[in-house]
Amino acid sequence: MAESPAAAYAQTSPGSAPNEVRIEAAEGTAPRLAGPVRRSAGLTIAGVVGLSVLSVVALIVTVYLIGGLGPSAFAIAGILALVPLAIVLIGVNWIDRWEPEPRGILIFAFLWGSGASVLLTLLIGAEIESIIASAGGSDSGYEFFGAVLQAPVVEEIAKGIGIVLIVWFAHKHFDGPVDGLVYAAWVAGGFAFTENILYFGSELLDSGGTGSVAQLFLVRGLMSPFAHVMFTACTGLALGFAARRTGRLGMLGFFFLGLIPAIALHALWNGALFFVDDFFVYYALVQFPLFVFGVLIVIFIRRQEAELTRIRLVEYAQAGWFSPEEVDALATGAGRRLSQNWARKHGVSRLMRDYTRDATKLAFTRQRLVTGRARVGAEADEAELLSSIVATRHALHAAAAGVRRT
Repeated sequence: MAESPAAAYAQTSPGSAPNEVRIEAAEGTAPRLAGPVRRSAGLTIAGVVGLSVLSVVALIVTVYLIGGLGPSAFAIAGILALVPLAIVLIGVNWIDRWEPEPRGILIFAFLWGSGASVLLTLLIGAEIESIIASAGGSDSGYEFFGAVLQAPVVEEIAKGIGIVLIVWFAHKHFDGPVDGLVYAAWVAGGFAFTENILYFGSELLDSGGTGSVAQLFLVRGLMSPFAHVMFTACTGLALGFAARRTGRLGMLGFFFLGLIPAIALHALWNGALFFVDDFFVYYALVQFPLFVFGVLIVIFIRRQEAELTRIRLVEYAQAGWFSPEEVDALATGAGRRLSQNWARKHGVSRLMRDYTRDATKLAFTRQRLVTGRARVGAEADEAELLSSIVATRHALHAAAAGVRRT
């Protein structure tokens, strides 16, 4: 049986580096390669269109919230909602340090979560309420149905669609489970931000005081800022694992597979409030351990990503593009810290960050080639990244040499 193109490619090494690049890798004295390969403007156009549409949707949701809560309650609730959002973004930034995702795609993810997924949830929820009301459903029964069934299903699908769109239109930036987790966290963080404004503002209007709002802020803002992130992360992780195994159409199956634990966790979180007398005891026994388990998963997949980076960069080192010492400096946390310390002392921190970023992207581009994902596009990306890496290395050594001369 003939080998697949991906299997055949996986058995080959990256193209050998030119002699001058081998010298640069070993001694730091190579000229620049040819300029970067021109890339398609398709992703840029799709991004501009997507961000424009989502900005309008976010504005519609904002107007809806201001109309329902009033300007004062909206402003106070918005300030309160910034606290859990900041906590989430700090945590996501830590996760995303190894291979930072493009800012434009992260903004798209946030706008989808805070605007489009909220609007979808509101529209579908209003339709379901209308159907139940026309059927004579009871208020108490609908409250349980809405919290345990409707909200988890509708919200997780609405948030998950945003991740699927990123997979479809920016698949070259979707390389594995960490990417899936990061995009899911930005979508979920955006959704939770808007939802918190609605909850905090509604509580402020209903209670007329600060006591109940403070308690709600404690539960939603400080004790469980990562709740939505944990739910939607299941979908993101499933799509991330699929990114290394299948094409864009095949990912749809993984999308529905990831929705199962996402909806289940969401339903567990919401449903517990109907049966638990002491929420804080339940939080300590169930919800906090779930959060700790999630953190352990994140640490594990980050280590897997670092190992994948090392494996692929070793292949380039064997072909002469890097020295073994550079691989250690680029593919380990300790090596990166030492490299950044060196760069700061020589005034080339920005160059070192670019060098590290491009080397990491090169490793994941190689992974796309090995697995046969978008080979033509990946080959162009590989050429561009190698060109950029050689040029940045040359600039690093030139800048360092200039510092030494002065």
